[in-house]
This record gives sequence, C-alpha cells and structure tokens, in this order.
Amino acid sequence: MFKDYYVILDIPANTTKAEIKPAYKRQAIKWHPDKNHGADTTQKMQEINEAYLILNDDEARMQYDREYPLFSTFQKEQESKKKEKTNYEQRSSKKNRQRAKEEYSNFQFDNEQLKQWMENARKQAIRNVHDMVIEFRESSVLGFGTFFKTGVMAIVVSLIYFIIAQILKSI
Repeated sequence: MFKDYYVILDIPANTTKAEIKPAYKRQAIKWHPDKNHGADTTQKMQEINEAYLILNDDEARMQYDREYPLFSTFQKEQESKKKEKTNYEQRSSKKNRQRAKEEYSNFQFDNEQLKQWMENARKQAIRNVHDMVIEFRESSVLGFGTFFKTGVMAIVVSLIYFIIAQILKSI
C-alpha cells in the first residue's frame, strides 16, 4: 500500500533532508501515547516512524519520489470522484474515511524495490513503536517503584525521628 509520507509528517514534497528529522520529532511528540491516550496513537506512531524511515533514507526517498507524482494524480482523481457523489455519501464518518483509505490503498505501482523498502519500513516501525510502548511501561513501573520505596523510606525515617524525639523529650 502506498502511503503519503509527506502528509503523515506534515511537510511539503520538496522538503530538504535536514527538515525531515524536525518534522518527524514534531509529529512523534504530537502523537506520542503519553500525550494522546486515544486508541489510534499506536497506528499513527507506526505511520510516523515508517514515513521517517523512508524519507530520511536518500535512496529510498529517491525511489519514493519517482512514484509520488503518480500517486498524487491518483489521489486527485479519487477526490474528484468523491465530489461527484451525493452529500449523504460525502458526510464525514468513520466508514467514509475508511473507504477513502481503501481507495488510496488501491494505488498500484511497479517498483518492487520500493515496495520491499516500504514493507521493511512498516515492519521496523511496528517494532520501534512496540519497543517504545514496552519501554514506557517499564519506566513507569520502575518510576512508581522508586517513588514508593522512597516514600516508605521517608515515612520510616520520620517515624524513627519522632520516636527518638519523644524519648529525648521524656528524659
């Protein structure tokens, strides 16, 4: 499936390589599961990582940019077909957004090397996001554990000082 990586990173197609990483970071921060507790953040983070992996690699981006004008034309044709439909079919609903995604996923291209790179980037992005989620969970558990241990230790130390103060006061 061909994806519009430029739209995913919210950058124009003529963006320089130096501008890709900051755009990736902006989107990663915007869609990080810590900031967005929605169900779609994992999928969005995978798309952001996938887009970055392709657009940041010079050779992969060159191959992608060869297919991109054809994809853009296909997209415009699909959008003009949608405009011809009735208002009922055009309303913004989850079903229609999914249908639009499926229509774009029907874009066919013949560059087998790019297909393989995109598939590899998708798999790596899934692994990256999965690792990020696990790391986030582990750090949360570790942070809570440290906080709990420190809190208990502070209470015990305070209790000891209180007992010592009471003993000294009674002497």
